[in-house]
Amino acid sequence: MERETVRNLLIQLRETIKAEREHAKALDLPAMMADVRRKETLIQLLNSVSELHPEDQQYAREIQHENRRNAFLFRATLNWIQETMEFFGRKSVPVTYSPYGQSRTTAINGRLLSGIV
Repeated sequence: MERETVRNLLIQLRETIKAEREHAKALDLPAMMADVRRKETLIQLLNSVSELHPEDQQYAREIQHENRRNAFLFRATLNWIQETMEFFGRKSVPVTYSPYGQSRTTAINGRLLSGIV
């Protein structure tokens, strides 16, 4: 493949990765998925390149850096979602008190109907 073509593909890939991150931050999922498909196409085209010209290696390093930034963003977001789901998934059993002032845990459902506060 011609060197100029490879350089243009590398630049397009770098810009697509940046656009993917911006669309993810904006929660624009259709645009982000279009970026993912474009990125896959560009990577397939670049798979045929056996060796990069030394001047083009800077673009490859930038792509690697931008890709790591995206990976960190997606991983941090996934961790946040998992922590949030765990927080809301935990049962919070309210404490009630017996007539003698001792705390006791009760079932969550039916407390108002049973008259126990």
